[in-house]
Amino acid sequence: MDVIVAWAFLTVFWLLPLLHVAISPRSGSWRPPEGSRCPFGPRLGWLILVLLLGLIGWLMYIRTRHRRAASS
Repeated sequence: MDVIVAWAFLTVFWLLPLLHVAISPRSGSWRPPEGSRCPFGPRLGWLILVLLLGLIGWLMYIRTRHRRAASS
């Protein structure tokens, strides 16, 4: 049962947030904004944050996404 719990934990708290950020239309583009010095686009940046931080990175993404939608 321990292996099943571990896979469920990885799937729910790491793979699903990565998938959500990757396919969400509100994640931004894959390319960096014009004139930007950063080589990463917003979507790739969020994917890196969620990859490294897991659930915390995904919660940051959700918080930023809702704040941007409320201000628009």
